[in-house]
Amino acid sequence: MSKFHSHQITPTPVSADLSVVDLIDNHFSAYNSARLREICHLLSRDVLQEGVTVGLTLSGALTPAGFGISAIAPLIRHGFIDYIISTGANLYHDLHYGLGLNLYKGSPFVDDAELREQGNIRIYDIIFDYDVLLETDAFVRTILRAEPFQKRMGTAEFHYLLGKYIREIEKQRGVEHSCLLATAYECGVPIYTSSPGDSSIGMNVAALALEGSELVLDPAIDVNETAAIAYGARDTGTPIPGKSAAVILGGGSPKNFLLQTQPQIHEVLGLEERGHDYFIQITDARPDTGGLSGATPSEAVSWGKVDPEELPNTIVCYTDTTIALPILTAYAIAQCEPRPLKRLYDRRSQMLTKLQLDYQLAKAQKPQERAQSPAEHRSAPVATYPCGTPIRNGHG
Repeated sequence: MSKFHSHQITPTPVSADLSVVDLIDNHFSAYNSARLREICHLLSRDVLQEGVTVGLTLSGALTPAGFGISAIAPLIRHGFIDYIISTGANLYHDLHYGLGLNLYKGSPFVDDAELREQGNIRIYDIIFDYDVLLETDAFVRTILRAEPFQKRMGTAEFHYLLGKYIREIEKQRGVEHSCLLATAYECGVPIYTSSPGDSSIGMNVAALALEGSELVLDPAIDVNETAAIAYGARDTGTPIPGKSAAVILGGGSPKNFLLQTQPQIHEVLGLEERGHDYFIQITDARPDTGGLSGATPSEAVSWGKVDPEELPNTIVCYTDTTIALPILTAYAIAQCEPRPLKRLYDRRSQMLTKLQLDYQLAKAQKPQERAQSPAEHRSAPVATYPCGTPIRNGHG
């Protein structure tokens, strides 16, 4: 039998008592349904296993639709997500649910001028009062005046503190299902924002700066911490080899921020060159327009973002994240045992110290390696890039 038709399509009627696992395994047979099936299988069989560090990216308005609570928080509690890179907007709108503010199902085919006159705001078919924004802003600005925020910090620490405060509000309200920020706080999952100024949270941080606030969100801290997480993923402290997985919902800046961890390690710091072991993306962006969201795993290989040996473990499904995410969550919870929480937030300093020491060691070793080159080359210094890698073919 040819390797190209080793799995026969054997359609059966859909039954009334069909489970999500049966639906995916037996009825997602072709096109993007098959890619979604392949992602579910890759997640359950390889990614959501011991020794794999899973980074998740969020873009697009997922939390206003409730997916932060319904789909992402359960994945966190099951130990399936170890760190997150999100747009600031997703984290801002997540706060609405923690504060008990109401968002409503609506229609995308409404008169927006009339909505504006009535003090309503629309995110496609989600409708809510303008006061939701004002009350969320008031909460953010109140807590950001607190002493713990009066310093320079990365966004992981910033969101951890936000999660701590919003979790206290949830406890006072008797909330059973925590919002994304509160769940990440309790589970020690660091959340980063690649563009901290690009959201209502960042706008309120900027407003407080006009009042003399000492809070500064430093992106350099985030770049180094996320690189340290990816670098540390190789060392599990057990005989099990460590691997790194990138699970990307949408695209944009969060996607690149997660994938750039590998070029930061080898291109800039001059350490190991390997790339992420698993690449999973849900997107509706085309790959032929030059846009980041549609960039394929094979393209990422050329940047050193994805391990070329692991291309079979890269899958892109071209579909709506709001359709795929609940399905992926349900399948993963049904098929995989919960993993112990890695609590990477608590280990950030340890991982960063390891990265820094190895970087300094690598820089110190470069001159020694050049000194040990053949005698005919010792008289002329070897030109290198800032990371210490020799410049090839005379090109800088």
